[in-house]
Amino acid sequence: MANGRAAIFIDAGYLEKILKTQFAGTSIDYSKFAVEISKPTDILRTYYYNCPPFQSSPATQQEAERTRRADRFFAKLRLLPRFEVRLGRLSKRSCPRCGEVFFQQKRADLMLGVDLVNLSARTQIGTAVLVAGDSDFLPAVEAAKDSGVLIRLVHGGPANRPHQDLFATADERLLIDKPLIDRTRRA
Repeated sequence: MANGRAAIFIDAGYLEKILKTQFAGTSIDYSKFAVEISKPTDILRTYYYNCPPFQSSPATQQEAERTRRADRFFAKLRLLPRFEVRLGRLSKRSCPRCGEVFFQQKRADLMLGVDLVNLSARTQIGTAVLVAGDSDFLPAVEAAKDSGVLIRLVHGGPANRPHQDLFATADERLLIDKPLIDRTRRA
């Protein structure tokens, strides 16, 4: 039954920031993590959204190695049962006024929103488990709720608190805390 299933939507940039800043870069077992955050609901699929590392043209040796590591990681995730990896693009930008260079994810957030709305509108899920903190997801979350989907927001602590509007809009909230990380730590 569709309403008894959950889809998990992981904004990898947000989750990686939580793991780095709150848990000293701890590596997790994504299968265990998915099961833990979806309990007691059966999982239809886990969607993981990220961007491959930026590469110059031609790529530096360091950029090429970083890309190889990321590609191996994405390939391992794709082999996990019921996992879908969605990759956007990382764009290099610069601030004309300050001269600083920064990188910006493109497409990943939009893909997450589209998948959330599509699965909700087609009644494929009854619960959406969202690991994210950005208020850009609000329109998709509200559309999913309008389709009758329960929204469980999985979020970081004070240093990685989700946007207040996203937090308020969620039906349920689950803090990523030490016991959760301990249960899902990669062996």
